[in-house]
This record gives sequence, structure tokens and C-alpha cells, in this order.
Amino acid sequence: MSIFKAYDIRGTVPDQLDADTAYRVGRAAARHLGANQFVIGRDARSHSPALAESLVRGVRDEGTAVIDLGLAATPMLYYAVDHLRADGGIMLTASHNPAEYNGFKVCREHAIPVGGETGLQQIEALAATIASDRVAGTPGTHTSVDVAEGYVDHALTVGGACAETRVAIDCGNGMAAVALEPLLERLPLEVERLYFEPDGTFPNHPADPLEAENLADVRAAVARTGASFGVAFDGDADRAVFVDEHGDIVPSDLMTGVLARSQLKRHPGGTVLYDLRSSWATPEEIEAAGGVASMCRVGHSFVKADMRREDAIFAGELSGHFYFRFSPTLVADDGIAAFVALLDVLAGAEKPLSEWVAPLRRYHASGEISRDAGSRERMTAILERVAAAHRGASEISWMDGLLVRYDDWWFNLRPSNTEPLLRINLEARTLERMERERDALVAQMEAAG
Repeated sequence: MSIFKAYDIRGTVPDQLDADTAYRVGRAAARHLGANQFVIGRDARSHSPALAESLVRGVRDEGTAVIDLGLAATPMLYYAVDHLRADGGIMLTASHNPAEYNGFKVCREHAIPVGGETGLQQIEALAATIASDRVAGTPGTHTSVDVAEGYVDHALTVGGACAETRVAIDCGNGMAAVALEPLLERLPLEVERLYFEPDGTFPNHPADPLEAENLADVRAAVARTGASFGVAFDGDADRAVFVDEHGDIVPSDLMTGVLARSQLKRHPGGTVLYDLRSSWATPEEIEAAGGVASMCRVGHSFVKADMRREDAIFAGELSGHFYFRFSPTLVADDGIAAFVALLDVLAGAEKPLSEWVAPLRRYHASGEISRDAGSRERMTAILERVAAAHRGASEISWMDGLLVRYDDWWFNLRPSNTEPLLRINLEARTLERMERERDALVAQMEAAG
């Protein structure tokens, strides 16, 4: 299986990804983008320093100057690429994947993502042969830059208010603390810190807040300390998942609706995007706050492209990605900024997070269910079979997989971009309807196999 995925480059070290691969990727990305100046950042995995050294050498061998952030969260790299007016950047990280993984997130100017359909395929082709090409006559320069304080100013632009309160924060031994520590120095918060030490072996739990078991510690910390809320970040801090003052997990589609209120105060009447797996309550909340709600595909490269096209001010995904329009040139997903935006929502209110979320829990969702579909051919057959069974629905869309809507329930069935899985999300107006239709849909899928 290729390490070049739909959104990034990712594989196990050293069997799928090694120093030679990093060198090739560095040269190929710099050449494909025609870059004069590239920003490089890395996470704390044990193999990241050696891979970063090869990556930097590859970029410099194309005659491209390297601005080296060292240890950084992915949102810091996005900020640096835009702020320093670089021609692109590469973040060396495998995000929430286990310790044996590493990878590269590539972007062009203004942190515009380079995905499978927007350049990664060309970079893959170049990387296959480029190591044998002659290097530039003069290698690019290599300078180190600390952008932490500038990044904090940047993150605070999405929410200026913060009440004196207690919060619990779980960094999962990922990169969130690198960005958070200078931010927390400026905020009147009492913080229960969990796993702030960057450690790429992830000794306490995987840095994947989408898995409920990985939220157990932050939920317990909220209960133990009486915190107003808790937040857990993924390995590179571009995602965040929140729990309320009772320790209850807040689904990220509902959190999109909550955070939209903060952003719409700053940009009244603005457009807010939500991914097509989101609850009916999400667009309803956006519209109730005076915004324009617009549905989009799943995946950061698609969401960012739609935000630029629609001039959207904010977006959220079920996965815990929250996207902000930081400036006319920069649209980025940022878990730290989502934390700032929630502080802003709660600062001016006399009600806790649970009371913001409770009215949005008015429908009944299945949660995301994954089923092994084997080959792409079998996935296609299942999708066609299920679509035929629902041809009488009030709405059928192929925006991203199969989206079927009825008056009182809906579902989305879409192939994973990274695994041979079909993912189901279903919602209904009653619990009984949700359970009945969920079970029927799973049976239809199995019959199609």
C-alpha cells in the first residue's frame, strides 16, 4: 500500500518510511511547488529528528531555503507559512497514529493543503526518481525560527474573552503543549495539566481523542477538580475533542454549532460549513445564530477549499477538526484556536457548557460505524445496492459517498480515504427509528456482499 494517502503521506518507520524517503519527499515537494522558501516543523516521535534532517537536506538540495521551526504543532506550521510568506511547508508528523508511524503534511503558500488531487500524486511520481537528479549548485539556506509568541497572538484572534475558571487539558504527550504553554501564560485559568510532556512513544494513552477510552483521564480530571470543561488534543493539535463540566463527551458536530456562535459574533451573517455527517441540529444552530449554514465534504483539503470558495468564516467536522478564517489569506484547522473560541463562548454566559449543548441533543445519532468492505469493487457494489434500496428517499446525494435523507431520518455511507472500510453515520428523530434503520442498513450492506 502506498504511503501517499488522500490528505498526506504516512507509514511505519523504517519499513515503509525511512531517511531516503524523507529526502526524496523534500526534494520532490520543493521542486513541484517551485518553492524559494519552505517551512519545516516536526513532532516528538523518536525517529522525527533523523527524518527531519533528511527532509531538510532534500529541500535544500533543490536550492530552497528552509525555515526550521523544530518541535511544533501543525497549526503553528500553518501560521508560519502564511505569516512568513513562505512558498509552502511540510509538517513531519503522523498525527494520532501509534509511535511506529510517521509522515508528512504538505502545504503550499498560505497553508493551502496539497492532497491527492492537488499535487501529492505528482510529488509521489517525482519522489520515485528524483534522488538520482543533480542537486542545485548552491544549497538553500537553513535558519531556525521561534514562532510561539506570534502564534499565540494569532490564536487569540478567534476569541478575546476568557473568564477566570478551571479547565482540564489532556495533550496526550503530543505537540499541543508546545503551543499551549505560552498561551496559558496569558489567560486567567487554573489548569489541570495531563500529559503535557511531548513524548512520541505516547506512554499514557494514544493521542486520538475520537476514541472514547482515550478521554477517560480528562473526564476523570474534570470530575476530580470541578473544572468548567475538559479538552483533549490529537498528536499534532489540529484536532480537539471537548467534555462538559459533568465529564460528558460533546460530539464535535454539536460543538461546531456551539463554536459558530462565537465566530458569528465577530462576523455577523457569515457562512459556516459543516460536514455531511453532522446532526440536523448543527445547521439549525448556525442559522439560529444568524449565520448561513452550508454542507461540505469530509476531509481537511476539501473543507478548506470550500471555505475559500464560499468565503466561509468557520467550519467543523465530526472528527474534531475546527477551521477558522484567521485572515483574508489563511484558512486553517486548529485545535488550540477551538479551545480559545470555547473560552470566548463561555466567558459571556451564565450557563455551563452542558446547557449550551443540551438543546442540540434533540436527535438520535448512531455514531460512526465502520464495516470492512474488502476491495474497492465490493465497496462500489454495496453503495449501488444500498442506493437502489432507497431510491424513493426525498433526497439522494453522491457529494461524498452516499447521502440519503428522509423526512424523519438520514444516513451517510462513505468509503474511508485511508482504510478498506465503509463508514456509516445515521440519525433519526426518535431513538426507536434510529435503531431500526441502523440495523436494517447494516443488514442491507451484508446482503450486498
